[in-house]
Amino acid sequence: MNKDQVKGTAKIIAGKTQEAAGKLVDSDNQQIKGLNKQIEGNVEKAYGDVKEAFKDAVKGR
Repeated sequence: MNKDQVKGTAKIIAGKTQEAAGKLVDSDNQQIKGLNKQIEGNVEKAYGDVKEAFKDAVKGR
């Protein structure tokens, strides 16, 4: 696991927390910010996954 995967997962968790808090206080703005953070986290994690797959492919040669 590389740093991009870890940071992406952390953003996903933070985004889910922020979205839930927004629902709790009935704040559409906070819910949207939470969803955006989750999207950023998914992109960063996917980038980390690609880097890891590439590293494994090169290592397997």
